[in-house]
Amino acid sequence: MTRTAWVLPLLPFVAALVGLGLAIRGPAARRVAAIVAALGTGSAAVLAIPLAAGAVRLAGPVQAAVEIAPTGGALTVSASTLVDPLAGIVALMVCWVALAVQLYSVEYLGTDARYPTFAAEVSLFTAAMLAVVLSGDLLALLIGWEVMGLCSYLLIGHYRELPEAPPAALKAFLVTRVGDVGFLLGVLLLGRHAHTFRITEVLAAVPSLSPGVLTAATLLIALGVAGKSAQFPLHTWLPDAMAGPTPISALIHAATMVAAGIYVVLRLHPAFAAAPTTLGVLAVVAAVTMVLGGLAALGQDDIKRVLAWSTVSQLAYMLGAAAVGAVTASAFHLLTHAAFKALLFLAAGAVLHGAGTGSMSRLGGLRHRMPVTFWVTVVGALALAGVPPASGAFSKESVLDGAYAAAHGEVPGVAPWTGWLVLAAGLLTVLLTAAYLTRLLLRTFLGVAREPAAAGAAHEPGRLMSWPVLALAVAAAGLGVLTGPLPRWLGGSLRLDAGLTVVSLLLVATGAGVTYLQWRADPAADPIRRLGPRLTAALAAGLYVDRAQQALVVRPVQAVARLASTADREVVDGAVRGTGRATVRLGRLLARAQLPDVQRYATGVVVGSILVAVAVVVTR
Repeated sequence: MTRTAWVLPLLPFVAALVGLGLAIRGPAARRVAAIVAALGTGSAAVLAIPLAAGAVRLAGPVQAAVEIAPTGGALTVSASTLVDPLAGIVALMVCWVALAVQLYSVEYLGTDARYPTFAAEVSLFTAAMLAVVLSGDLLALLIGWEVMGLCSYLLIGHYRELPEAPPAALKAFLVTRVGDVGFLLGVLLLGRHAHTFRITEVLAAVPSLSPGVLTAATLLIALGVAGKSAQFPLHTWLPDAMAGPTPISALIHAATMVAAGIYVVLRLHPAFAAAPTTLGVLAVVAAVTMVLGGLAALGQDDIKRVLAWSTVSQLAYMLGAAAVGAVTASAFHLLTHAAFKALLFLAAGAVLHGAGTGSMSRLGGLRHRMPVTFWVTVVGALALAGVPPASGAFSKESVLDGAYAAAHGEVPGVAPWTGWLVLAAGLLTVLLTAAYLTRLLLRTFLGVAREPAAAGAAHEPGRLMSWPVLALAVAAAGLGVLTGPLPRWLGGSLRLDAGLTVVSLLLVATGAGVTYLQWRADPAADPIRRLGPRLTAALAAGLYVDRAQQALVVRPVQAVARLASTADREVVDGAVRGTGRATVRLGRLLARAQLPDVQRYATGVVVGSILVAVAVVVTR
């Protein structure tokens, strides 16, 4: 098992190295690059099955370490693996979603000349996420964490000819950098006071650490989690990341990058649980983010941006569950979300590929032209909305039930107010989720085509794009069967309260029903038109959080940067240039004094001699 844990990230990493070498060998390398990428990720996916099967039977974590940086003191840095049920199950999810994305990308990117580079970067992205999942050392985990940031920058900016792609890539990189600074400091603080960076040893040392150290360290790590997992206020990069190719959007939103932050919270949860202040902060952030994401998703016109804001909201579900102590529920929703969100993104890519646009205001009536895409989107929407028997219904309800238990004081160490806050925000998000998904289905697939040219040209994708989507549809519909065994595997528990389930389903019916009635009254119009132009514009702009950040952070920083640049140019450089000019002028003045004038020289000699003689007489 430990050997498999070492090999698993290595396979896509080797595929990435080979693929990057192929990227400079001309168009013939495209087919070879596809084979290399599929083999690397596919081999990892196959190996992940016995790893996960063995991991869920473990009585305790299994570790293997190699010391790579002996310090001669108490702290050492090692490359190590840590396998337990959580790591095994998440690694399996990462590998299979990545394989689906790699296969889908072969057809989706068509004749893209940069496909070999893209495939290699996806392989590297996968390897980095697996390194995070299977690492047993916080510093080694940090390496995978940072490599994912680099890969996201490269992949979001893949379509560099699009004006929005390079700024979106830079924004993602810089916003997540803000969080990563906190993450690094938190890891160093935790390791320094625990006298180790080994995850199991750090967690074992938690009871001996002071509350102040734990609170500071976990808050700093939470800042990194907010950046990677797109939580308020560091969430603004994720919707703009839709400028990248759809397959990479699916990978980022389902199995890598944003999932990494939630995974770290679950992995280090004993440290977070020992810091009640941090749990309170996480609960507030989760509540704000899930409602904000749901509202913003309701106002988007582009299918991918709807799903992007949905991801922001659903990640907050997972973070909220962790904040109220429902670790198993959070892990369960992480798994089901990976399946149905990857499914929805790849289905959105099929619409974009077949109709040439993802704008709902230009679509409509695609159900007959793209029936398979329509039905798999329905499956994904049911799972995301939480309608039984789709998988999302069980994972979402487990989160709500966890919040309900915390609200009634049934979770030791968790303040009841955090449970009530997460529960209220979660129920409101259920209503919003049903509304924006119904709007997406109606405006994309039903009614009449608002732009006949786009709808008339729409067609189902080929096999390489269809098979991964169908496989994900099966997973999105069927992962609910894990509701029974998953708690046993993870050593936790899930409970589903019938009364809360009824309330949740009533909210789903209300959100979907109201949206349908508004659409039915005028199928050509947007169902949210009754909200008014101002509120509609605010929802489309993500409630102007991005603008607020521009005004409060970006512009002041730019102003300070301009001031520093001016001071450097005018004061520092000016002093240097002034010194140079003064030296030149003094040199010219002295040069004039050295002109070849014999009479002046003779006069100087006589005057000097007289002065010397006078000095001798006076001093005698």
